[in-house]
Amino acid sequence: MVTYEFVVKLARLLLRRFFREVEVTGLEHVPSDRGGLVVSWHPNGIIDPALILTHFPGQIVFGARHGLFKVPVMGTLMRAIGTIPIYRAQDAEGGDEEARRARNRASLDALAQAVADGRFSALFPEGVSHDDPHFHEMKVGAARLYYRAVQLTSAGSPPPVIIPVGLHYDDKASFRSKALVAFHPPLELDEALRSVPEDAPKELFHERCSALTDAIEGALIKAVHPTESWEEHRLMHRVAKLFRAERAKEFGAHVSGPDMREREVAFHRVWEGYRLRRQSDPAATAVLMARVREYDADLNSLDLEDTELDRSPKQGSLVRATGLVLQLIGLYVLAPPLLVLGLAVNGPPYYLVGWLANRHAKLVKDVASLKWLYGIIAYPIAWALMGALVWFGWVNLHEQYPKHITSSAVTATLLTLVFSFVGGFLALRYTERVRETLRAIRVRLTRARSTQTIERLKQERGALFQALSTMTEGLDLPGEVGPDGRIR
Repeated sequence: MVTYEFVVKLARLLLRRFFREVEVTGLEHVPSDRGGLVVSWHPNGIIDPALILTHFPGQIVFGARHGLFKVPVMGTLMRAIGTIPIYRAQDAEGGDEEARRARNRASLDALAQAVADGRFSALFPEGVSHDDPHFHEMKVGAARLYYRAVQLTSAGSPPPVIIPVGLHYDDKASFRSKALVAFHPPLELDEALRSVPEDAPKELFHERCSALTDAIEGALIKAVHPTESWEEHRLMHRVAKLFRAERAKEFGAHVSGPDMREREVAFHRVWEGYRLRRQSDPAATAVLMARVREYDADLNSLDLEDTELDRSPKQGSLVRATGLVLQLIGLYVLAPPLLVLGLAVNGPPYYLVGWLANRHAKLVKDVASLKWLYGIIAYPIAWALMGALVWFGWVNLHEQYPKHITSSAVTATLLTLVFSFVGGFLALRYTERVRETLRAIRVRLTRARSTQTIERLKQERGALFQALSTMTEGLDLPGEVGPDGRIR
């Protein structure tokens, strides 16, 4: 029988394979004495709920459109995790309108009762996944659910809470990218927004739902830091990186790359400073961002990062490159069958999954979800086919050479399946190492032949650093910048 725990463990295993790293912060903000709503934006399809499901410190109850329960496999998994079918009034065809609305209220009550009983429900108030760096219009469904849960909460029990969650991806469509799940403190609601009487007039109820939706959106803005365009988003990351690189150079430090938590705090810091200065001095802010845009374009033309203006990555050193070559030679000598098997079995589904996902995805936000779903199907099929091939081959060899080939076809098949998985993991790790080393070597070559351009960019980075420092003086910005440029 498929259980909630099984689905969570399966999803966690698949996410660990898809992402290089998933960081989680803010778990201390989730109370254990009550239920509530977990709300977030929706930039990455089914990956978004999967990350919340697998990293929330407790059981999550989802509500989903009732038609999704008819989808093979998905319907089974949704039932296993206790998903409550939502019958939306606008989805029903024909019949009495009041009956459709009653069914919608009943499904909402079922979800609200779960929250009132001390569980948490995850919702995406936008109602749709998308590729924009800003929010789509927030729907009032989360507010309606919250107020109904408050009404159903037993007297004397603590009321439900609303917890905003920031979902951050460094490259959401890419295999082996990184993600951050940031749980933020519960919303502090004004007295007027904490509840709505069951017998309240419709006008008052709608007014409160609208106001609470605005409060949720405001909290998510602080958790996600939306921007007007992806160019603006990218330039803010550039500001954070150049600031960090220049501080590290002045301090004489060679710091490692930031983790996702530091990236998010640094981006928040830049985003907040940009927002405040654009309000107080829009002309000067626009001029400075134009300089950042030009610096960013020049750096991208060399395909370099800010820190690489000062030094090449360690992987490109002669010692590191030689060490990698020796490791590869050792791998080839000691475990060539394992590596070849891993590449032969996992290589075709890897490229097939990528091709199918890019071909069938209507938007970028669908790519990771499709890779995830296709991978669940493609890799087991590839392993099963290899296992079947080994089994039939072993049986035939045993029939032809019974004295030399044992009859242990099952053992050979099981070992093949295990080695296919292990070999694929080994090949993946070494492929990543090879790519890092090749990039580091290319950076060294670029630095050697573009010395004048690099020197000019270093001077411009320093000038931008000074201008940014001057512009943000006196602002209360999040995070604490260390002397080496790292933000804590």
